Amino acid sequence: MSRVSEFTIGFALVIALGCGVPNAAAQTDKYPKMAPIEQYLMMDQGAEIALARSAAPESISRDAEILILGRHGFETAVRGKNGFLCIVERSWTSAPDPDFWNPKVKTPICYNAAAARSVLSRNIKRTDLIFAGRTKAQTDEAIVAAVAEKELPAMEPGAMCYMMSKQGYGGDSTAHWPPHLMFYYSDTDPAIWGANLPGSPVMGMKDTAERATTFVITLQRWSDGTEGR
Repeated sequence: MSRVSEFTIGFALVIALGCGVPNAAAQTDKYPKMAPIEQYLMMDQGAEIALARSAAPESISRDAEILILGRHGFETAVRGKNGFLCIVERSWTSAPDPDFWNPKVKTPICYNAAAARSVLSRNIKRTDLIFAGRTKAQTDEAIVAAVAEKELPAMEPGAMCYMMSKQGYGGDSTAHWPPHLMFYYSDTDPAIWGANLPGSPVMGMKDTAERATTFVITLQRWSDGTEGR
């Protein structure tokens, strides 16, 4: 998923559901550059696996493949059986600009097979660029170019993900997102789902640079079954 779409929708979810207004201006300069890599890693591999699994109901995540972040990028920690893939994303793929380098950001997300093959590849590429020392601007430009040149795949039909963890941290400006599902399309008008209209439960964001459209539907419960609001 495009980083722009993800944090913009996260911001909208927080505002729409009354979870607190992000105060980006108050901490714009708090994380001016990348911290040492160690600060982004979770030393307890078991804890990272559990956090990744919390993105989706146990019936889905228990047989999912799990990636964890190592010193050289994401690596497989658990082989999956059902086509789903769960991961704990970091700030450069899931946080607004003021939190781009915030090492505290950890957002569990569980992709279905179609999303793992298409959406996730963009975030893996972004992580590899970051670990190679690219700046935010250089990384953004490289991703857009890779999409345009078809080095990165278009959104695969049926691509979607679960973000239902109440344990994640989206950043100082958008700390807690409500539980929700996301559905991914290539170059699709959000209006076809009635997204963003008064009374509609669907939010949508079209990212022309990365040629992706994301639809979001909020849920009433977290992945553990407890009330989400």
